Amino acid sequence: MTERQLRAGTHSERVRSLARDAGFDHCGIATATFLEAEAPRLERWLKQGMHGTMAYMEQHFDKRLDPRQLVPGARSVISLLVNYHSRETQPPDVPRISTYAYSRKDYHRVIKDMLFNLVQRMQEELGHFDGRVFVDSAPVLDKAWAARSGLGWIGKNSNLIRKGEGSFFFIAEIICDLELEPDHPATDHCGSCTRCIDACPTQAIVAPFVVDGSRCISHYTIELKEAIPASMQGAWSDWMFGCDVCQDVCPWNRFSTPHRNPGLEPVPEVMQWSADDWYEMTEDVFNRVFGTSALKRRKYEGIRQNLKFLQSPGD
Repeated sequence: MTERQLRAGTHSERVRSLARDAGFDHCGIATATFLEAEAPRLERWLKQGMHGTMAYMEQHFDKRLDPRQLVPGARSVISLLVNYHSRETQPPDVPRISTYAYSRKDYHRVIKDMLFNLVQRMQEELGHFDGRVFVDSAPVLDKAWAARSGLGWIGKNSNLIRKGEGSFFFIAEIICDLELEPDHPATDHCGSCTRCIDACPTQAIVAPFVVDGSRCISHYTIELKEAIPASMQGAWSDWMFGCDVCQDVCPWNRFSTPHRNPGLEPVPEVMQWSADDWYEMTEDVFNRVFGTSALKRRKYEGIRQNLKFLQSPGD
């Protein structure tokens, strides 16, 4: 083994250790290169219109597939996972929001702060390097990189799944010009299971590993700017913002453990509100309770629109 390879291996181990110290649950490393296998799948997915109204998915096609176009000279993609599984759940018979949106502080901000802290520590110990941090906010195929770096496999519901831990993880990246020793990709452990496909309320998982985003409840309740089509009335019961069905039924998520990140603690109102509290919520209350949370992306009028959709005509 050359001195260069030894240094890359030593640096990789230190990066993983610093990532744990910064509060990340898992860290994996991949070589920054073109995602050759993902290119035809992404092109086919877009041509079939499975991105729905998410027009931004059509942009920066080349950058999504090659991190070196995002960070010139990039050598490594460091993928990081943050567990967001909650020990608490909403009361029964209320408008439901996806678990990732439980916290008062938007997860983007929580994880960005963790990333900046990690990069500072890396600079102090490993010397200066050029790079950028990403949290679901740029043309990065985060699940593909996490899978390539051994953090899990992409399941039939298109979520990253870890053996023995499940899929309730946020994914973040540091793309940088550090030369690091890459990890080996994880193997697939979905087997013959089709629970996520069978359980999807809108049949959005059109084939194993293929999700038609335009049919996903998350698309209807978060991304869609206009009113949810009347044809979807009754297609799902109580999801008001996002959906966790394909994760809730996944057998691997029986191993999920509650997160320990104080920045992701749920908004008390989410755990306490009745259905009436949601339906009677004013804009002032929305801004006070959810003004810094992930729900702000939908804005008050969008949330009201979603709540109205959940009510049967005439209610």
